[in-house]
Amino acid sequence: MAAERKTESKGGDRKRINLALQGGGAHGAFTWGVLDRLIRDKRIFIDGLSGTSAGALNATVFAHGFIKGGRKGACDALREFWRAVSEHTSKAPGSEFMSWFMPAGADRWNVDQSPAFMMADAMTRMFSPYQLNPMDYNPLRDILNEQVDFAALRKRKEIKLFVAATNVRTCKLRVFTTEEMQAECLLASACLPLTFRAVEFQGEQYWDGGYLANPPISPLIHECVSTARSRRRSNPSCGSRPRAAVRPAARVWDSP
Repeated sequence: MAAERKTESKGGDRKRINLALQGGGAHGAFTWGVLDRLIRDKRIFIDGLSGTSAGALNATVFAHGFIKGGRKGACDALREFWRAVSEHTSKAPGSEFMSWFMPAGADRWNVDQSPAFMMADAMTRMFSPYQLNPMDYNPLRDILNEQVDFAALRKRKEIKLFVAATNVRTCKLRVFTTEEMQAECLLASACLPLTFRAVEFQGEQYWDGGYLANPPISPLIHECVSTARSRRRSNPSCGSRPRAAVRPAARVWDSP
């Protein structure tokens, strides 16, 4: 297996590609399937990975698994991660009653008309995450720390991994790299401001990276072998850190 990983790291004569993985909740499970198919094709070598929100989770778990066990390790790591997320969701308090609130028939996966979704949406507009979740409980933090060896990942500087988050204070994009990767970086990239408290990292607070880069493309162009094109954004400075319920929504509109 060690020999396999050494060969994989060099890439050989395989087709080298970069992957930019979007966020978007359930889109992450679809991306998992795409990654699983790509990594099983030995004609392909993935040179760099960038991601936002669910895409960042996939990219990081993928990189961790590849370091641990090559191509098979990457596939296994993604499967175990999404299984852990699914199992936690199914065992969450009140999950046994969710079917009562979901639409019936072919549209059961569309929550737009779900009473439960409407109630949750109304709550986030009346109360901020600082009020609804004063202990800052986020089960994803435990799953990530259990599933990913961040210390080992940070030592592998040849792994080109880029994760996007939005700086709350400046409304500017922050791209975390392999050398600084830890659970807080991923939580920041997946932090929806109406649902979760801003994630603090190195003295700054961050929200979901999807507001500014979904996903980040520029690092793949400048630091990897890529023919992709990027689009620049001009971001305003936003001042203080919002805490009242209506302020995160207003700050979102400040972030183009």
